[in-house]
Amino acid sequence: MPLTFAPIGEENIIKKVGGSPEVRKFLENLGFVTGGTVTVISSIGGNVIVNVKDSRVAVSGEMAAKIMV
Repeated sequence: MPLTFAPIGEENIIKKVGGSPEVRKFLENLGFVTGGTVTVISSIGGNVIVNVKDSRVAVSGEMAAKIMV
């Protein structure tokens, strides 16, 4: 399921990062790598704030939809 539908506060394993090669590279640089863990902190208007690799990152709904957990 896309990261946008992940329940708040639950740790999830990243299964796949989609999108164009540029988008995938951008997300990987933020720490969204296959096999990594991500926890949704809050979701406002489709945009999500997540904990990934010991940092808090805000991701747009469009980008979050490309991250499968």
